[in-house]
Amino acid sequence: MSLLLKTLAAALLLGGSAMAIAANDGQARVNELLNADPQYRETWQGVVKKEERLPEWVMNLSGDAEQMNAVEEDGDKYLVGPLCETQATCLNQRLIVAVSFDKKDAYAMLVEVPSGLPADKSPTRHANYRFLGKPDQGMQDLLMEQLKKDPHWY
Repeated sequence: MSLLLKTLAAALLLGGSAMAIAANDGQARVNELLNADPQYRETWQGVVKKEERLPEWVMNLSGDAEQMNAVEEDGDKYLVGPLCETQATCLNQRLIVAVSFDKKDAYAMLVEVPSGLPADKSPTRHANYRFLGKPDQGMQDLLMEQLKKDPHWY
């Protein structure tokens, strides 16, 4: 593991922002991963190349993203964060992405909720979940936990 990556991991785990992938605000975001490192791009392309009918913003990890967080799953460390095509469409379509610190593994969960769902209807009961990258049950649980952290998700 490179010194830069170890420093990045330490900074993210400590909640600091001295070193990070994104230059703009010192935090890593899903929509900046593919441009941040060719290895992330290669890993992500390996995940989506065999998938059918994925939106362009999912294929390219482009759109509106929040800061990613460092989490651990089964002894491995990942950067995890949400991505939406636009902020306005986030409730209906979002992607939760997890990439390993070593950049060799990437997983995602595409969450789709029918548009026009009345405000009194719970999005969790009407959502479709599609996992990308063949995540095991532990990773699926991690992705689901990240989704549940959204205050608009109930």
